[in-house]
Amino acid sequence: MVEVRPAGPDSWRDVATVMGERGDPSRCLCQYFRLRGRAWSDATPDENRQGLRSQVCHGERPPGVLAYDGDTPIGWCAVARRTSYPRVLASPHWRTDHPDSWVITCFVVPVGKRRKGVAGELAAGAVAMAREYAAPSVEGCAVDTTLAGRTPSADLYRGPLSVFLDAGFTEVSRTSPQWVLVRKLLD
Repeated sequence: MVEVRPAGPDSWRDVATVMGERGDPSRCLCQYFRLRGRAWSDATPDENRQGLRSQVCHGERPPGVLAYDGDTPIGWCAVARRTSYPRVLASPHWRTDHPDSWVITCFVVPVGKRRKGVAGELAAGAVAMAREYAAPSVEGCAVDTTLAGRTPSADLYRGPLSVFLDAGFTEVSRTSPQWVLVRKLLD
């Protein structure tokens, strides 16, 4: 059974375990949407790691949720207020009429744990955490894999559309065939 809980100061090691030592998550560490321009392009993986560690260990609220199988961390989902993500605020893919919405920016599910419903559990956990902090809604910029064709797993970090729809989100708009703004109202 998968358990999802907010990533607080006591869970930094678990977050680092999910991010791993190789691949995009180990370099980005969910900083892509938090940084823009040279701040992003000049950032090293170590600086990104320190950024996420600071957010997890010293932030005003958890920057995401972790999924566990027993005591083993098996997934991560970043979720926070829209204003936490300068790149989201500037992106045409994330334009919205709900400026107070929280957003899910990425999922990390390690190889071997994928295609087992972990991302869906993470989405539900992210919504629950946003609700605890009185978010009026949660949005995501999903990948419509039915229109995008064969999508490499590295390009699914925003989450497949099917995961969001199964979690009760509805389609709001499309800026391209594959990028779909989705929303779940929490009021």
